[in-house]
Amino acid sequence: MSDTDDSGVLVEHETKTGDQSAPAVVVSDDEVEALTVDEKIDSGPGKEEDDDAAATDDEAKPQALQIVSIGSEKDAYAFKFEEEKLQAILSRVPVGWDVSIVSVVGAFRTGKSFLLSWFLRYLYQVQADQKSDATNTEPWYERIESLGNEGFEWKAGSDRNTTGIWMWSHPHFIETGKEHPTAVLLVDTQGMFDHETTMSLTASIFGFSTLLSSYQIYNVDKRIQEDNLQQLALFSEYARTAVNDGIEESKKEGDDNDLPKPFQKIEFLVRDWQHFEDEEDDEDCEAMEKSMEKYLQTAIADRDAKDLQDTRQQILSCFANVTCYGLCHPGLAVTKKKFSGDVESIQPLFMHLLDRYCKRVFSPDNLEAKVIHGRTLSAAELGSYIQAYADMFASGAKFPTAATLLEATASANNTNAVHLAVTAYKEEMDRIAGPRCSNYVRPEELQEEHGMIRSKALTVFESVATFGSRNSIDQAKGKFLDQVEDNFQVYESLNTGRNPLAGMETYLIPLAIAAVSAILRWFTDLTCSSHSATCRASSEVLHHIYMVVFFFLLIVGATKAQQIKQILTRFRTALEVMSDGSSKNTKND
Repeated sequence: MSDTDDSGVLVEHETKTGDQSAPAVVVSDDEVEALTVDEKIDSGPGKEEDDDAAATDDEAKPQALQIVSIGSEKDAYAFKFEEEKLQAILSRVPVGWDVSIVSVVGAFRTGKSFLLSWFLRYLYQVQADQKSDATNTEPWYERIESLGNEGFEWKAGSDRNTTGIWMWSHPHFIETGKEHPTAVLLVDTQGMFDHETTMSLTASIFGFSTLLSSYQIYNVDKRIQEDNLQQLALFSEYARTAVNDGIEESKKEGDDNDLPKPFQKIEFLVRDWQHFEDEEDDEDCEAMEKSMEKYLQTAIADRDAKDLQDTRQQILSCFANVTCYGLCHPGLAVTKKKFSGDVESIQPLFMHLLDRYCKRVFSPDNLEAKVIHGRTLSAAELGSYIQAYADMFASGAKFPTAATLLEATASANNTNAVHLAVTAYKEEMDRIAGPRCSNYVRPEELQEEHGMIRSKALTVFESVATFGSRNSIDQAKGKFLDQVEDNFQVYESLNTGRNPLAGMETYLIPLAIAAVSAILRWFTDLTCSSHSATCRASSEVLHHIYMVVFFFLLIVGATKAQQIKQILTRFRTALEVMSDGSSKNTKND
């Protein structure tokens, strides 16, 4: 594998073999559910989904879902974001788990959907092998009779098949050595460079896929051509400018070499590579893989012509890791329209290389969580970015300016900053005065806790909102503070409801009336003459008053015994609160 050093020179790293070729550890949906305590994860047909963004019955079965549809020439090929479908997918990722997005982009009819369907077969087969107690030494692909069309839709022939952007509905969870497995999302894209796709639409599809992915596979035919590099550089330079401008504007410092590269990994997958040996043993395959790395070094090496040199520098300055792999031709049978996925019709060498490539792509050493501006994104944050990027093309597939891309990225980043900060505030306040709390907190103490927790949450916001203009960050900060105050009013209301003195006037007022009536009657009986009609009438009235109150309280007590018990408990708590307050005031004095 290769990446670039600080000077922009391609650096070759040792390509791992042997252990790297071991199958990925794919965690089953049942194991994911067992690992999560607070979140309910839907794992396919037959299980209930409690989340509001859950898939419909038709979407419960694992399948490719279109998250972005693309219009026609009449509406300038406008992108339409399918929010419900994306949320149905992302809702299956447990909160706090990393997300890796493997996306395939390239010319039409070069086997992108075909490749992704094999990725799915590999992941499902490895998962099945891990759940089985039986030891099976037979390669996974030799146990498959036909690829079928149950994955990403594909077909042989020359007509375009995939339109828009598609994502597999169920994440695959792969152990990467971290606390939790990484959720892997597979993305298929509309083919480019056909007679129906304009250059603007081509750039838009390529750009959207690159913004979305953490592992971008650039599917090229037979060799890496100069136009492949130029198409990649076209979008990359705009993106690099936007990201760098955004960071510089928010930090007002730093030189270009210190800025993070906007994208993580690009891998040129050369299809129908013709320079392979016919042997299938691992030693020859390892030699082939090393030759592909050397081929990449040659293809992307510096050129004398300035425009060719600029193209390569743009690519190297935008991607943290640039690699290359090759697959031989799968056989003439695969190119025929009647081909339906029969594995026996596929060249054995292709299947052997495909096996090695699947293990390479889904190796823990190669899988990276999606990162933007140095921050690893959660599934919810990823959804905000995807929506922001899709909205850039909502009015037509026109290649976005750097300013537009900057604005979209900054908007999504600020939205995520507000969400994370408010969530941090609510988590702390829930422990003090949330719905599950039973203790009453004195108002001045609650206000003090609110101030401290708000300051901590503000620190969270400022640590995330580091991208974009100061004005946009300040606006997001205002939204955060408004949401915090709105939430605090809710906590105040909940706390007031737990006030031990609240509602006691219903019982204390009648008791006070009865007590006053009894005292007045005793006083009138003591001071008035027994022969006075007025005194006798007053005494009887007072007697009736406290008797009515007595029977009223008796009836209430009989019907609301449990509430009376709670009132007595509140009364005792109130005495403790008042006693505690008095002792604190004494200490302060």
